[in-house]
Amino acid sequence: MIRIAVLVTVAILAASGHAMTAERPNVLVILTDDMRWDAMGVVQKEQGKAALFPWFKTPNLDRLASEGTRFTNVFCTTSLCSPSRASFLSGQYAHRHKVLNNFTDFPNDLPSYPAGLRAAGYETAYIGKWHMGEDDDRKRPGFDFWMSHKGQGNYFDTEFNVDGTRKVVKGYYTTVVTDAATDWINRKHEKPWLLVLGHKAPHGGPIVPEPKYEKAFDSETITKPANAEAYTTASGKPAWLKESLPTWHGLGGPLYGQKDYNKFVRAYLGTIASVDDSVGRLYQTLKDAGQLDNTLIVFTTDNGFAIGDHGRVDKRTAYEESIRLPMLVRYPPLAKAGAMVNEMALSLDLAPTILDICGAKPLPNADGRSWKPLLEGKAAGWRSAFFYQYNYEAQFPYTPNVRAVRTADWKYIHYPHGDGTPDRHTTELYNLKDDPLETKNLVADPAYAAQKRELAVLLEKLMKDHGALPDKMPIDEGIKNVLPKF
Repeated sequence: MIRIAVLVTVAILAASGHAMTAERPNVLVILTDDMRWDAMGVVQKEQGKAALFPWFKTPNLDRLASEGTRFTNVFCTTSLCSPSRASFLSGQYAHRHKVLNNFTDFPNDLPSYPAGLRAAGYETAYIGKWHMGEDDDRKRPGFDFWMSHKGQGNYFDTEFNVDGTRKVVKGYYTTVVTDAATDWINRKHEKPWLLVLGHKAPHGGPIVPEPKYEKAFDSETITKPANAEAYTTASGKPAWLKESLPTWHGLGGPLYGQKDYNKFVRAYLGTIASVDDSVGRLYQTLKDAGQLDNTLIVFTTDNGFAIGDHGRVDKRTAYEESIRLPMLVRYPPLAKAGAMVNEMALSLDLAPTILDICGAKPLPNADGRSWKPLLEGKAAGWRSAFFYQYNYEAQFPYTPNVRAVRTADWKYIHYPHGDGTPDRHTTELYNLKDDPLETKNLVADPAYAAQKRELAVLLEKLMKDHGALPDKMPIDEGIKNVLPKF
């Protein structure tokens, strides 16, 4: 009788879609490209009078936040597309996985969470923008199904490689990959599954919104960030920041193909509005399939993006707008509805976390750690600081080498040369608690000399702990005299 009762219980759980969900959930990772941490309606509403675009709405992302957990302090450890994507997959810093720029592919033999889940019996798929290996669209290891393309792709009519067959798929990029994702989810799956959906939006080159959002915000007021003018040496900023103003990465440049600032911001947000629609479609697909509550949904982005902050229209720097990311997690067995996690999570943490929640083997040599305990309310012993790295790119000589350390209240930024010569750049020190927009560099103030020394020592320690010392930075003639003249 006991055995019969157990079998009946299991049958009831299976019928309700909750059998074994705590150990073997499906996984849906939604990754955007260059999305600011505050480009969500829920955050704009929370910011009140300080909101940059309080009229911007993202109802589907807001629903994920209300039905799941929002991480409020998430950061990438290299604010550049390919290095950050490789860190998400491997849980490693860029100096370890070796994807240091946007032209290097993810090493085939490098352990990743998709490969780990596949080895653990998951069916895996990648759909959308991969962006590691600029001219290579071949299926990467760890995935059973593959639909991606070379480089950036186009906002309209991109040529995709679908499991070895290349074809131009007509239509707007966000809609095309969402169609493919919903079709794949609706397939018959004999195993638990992982789907990674990589959006092109809101990345530029140029930024092109979907027609229905092309003029959707034309009547809305566009305001430049309060720290848009915080780029002069008079305010303690390094000289290269002002010198980059007329470039592709400056506020005085081509604004990612939009030229007019107001049009640029509206186009940027318009592409995110389409992503929000995509999230709504994916949500409904899972719900209709009876898989919504049995799916770990993670929404995030590869890096942040400045829309004029510090005179920048780019990422790469160690400023908050560049390194801070949005992240929403929906999974009822663990992520409490409407909860917020304020501890510092990193791009490095996604891979260890997914494997942990799914009961798969942990990755060897990961720098990140699982934030599953944070979802369970166990924050004891969590990190109190992390270090950031960016390596100068000869193709985009508008940002020097960057090494930085961030704590809950402080940030210290260092610009070392690749050839080991003395620092000719302005070191920066910010009290994030009092100056969250990083407008007042305190590094030259004697009152903060001890704080500077403490953070410099902490930066060195963290780099040493993660195998980043001795620091092997690129040597390039362009960087020895701050930056080339434009």
